[in-house]
Amino acid sequence: MTDSADHSASADRTAPADHTGVNEQREVGVGPWEGPWPEGDHWDPELLREGDRRNVVDEYRYWRHEAIVAHLDAKRHEFHVAIENWQHDFNIGTVVRNANAFLAKEVHIIGKKRWNRRGAMVTDRYQHVRHHGSVQEFVAWADDAGVPILGVDLFPDSVPIETYDLPRRCVLVFGQEGPGLSEEVRQAAVDTLSIAQFGSTRSINAGVAAGIAMHAWIRQHATIPH
Repeated sequence: MTDSADHSASADRTAPADHTGVNEQREVGVGPWEGPWPEGDHWDPELLREGDRRNVVDEYRYWRHEAIVAHLDAKRHEFHVAIENWQHDFNIGTVVRNANAFLAKEVHIIGKKRWNRRGAMVTDRYQHVRHHGSVQEFVAWADDAGVPILGVDLFPDSVPIETYDLPRRCVLVFGQEGPGLSEEVRQAAVDTLSIAQFGSTRSINAGVAAGIAMHAWIRQHATIPH
């Protein structure tokens, strides 16, 4: 599943520039495969024939959906991400998108099962998402899996994430936008971590905070490609 062809799976194509030098529109993805079709079970005949306009990196152009997920599963990182969902938080889609970008093991949604998928930009198709109806159910899962819980929020006793040694296996938990991390999760957490802020706002968006925290784990544990 690692073989690919460069000549057709190139970067997203763009329309010709107008007289101002600005592209009028950007064509997403790639068109139909040019030349003899490649061999391998991971290729999708329909995409090869019609073109691939999905929001995927070039490595996965023309691949079947199931083949992409299987390839990601073979190399996922060991951290999980969780977010509380008591009021249909619109940040969940962004959290899922970030989790896909940083290749989290799973995303856990605590509370209401339904969430707004718009911000996920279809990345939830490639990311494992698990639902827990209550904090107790989530904590039981973490205990059974042997995954320490780390809350991310601004509390007086929070430890700066910038200087914290994140364990390789952990679950980073984020609270509902507004109320923040619930007291139940805070009590279950091994530690709560804060993100340094320097402006006038009291807090940052939960989706943004999730991306920062995941990248902190990446900087400590992931192999950065050159």
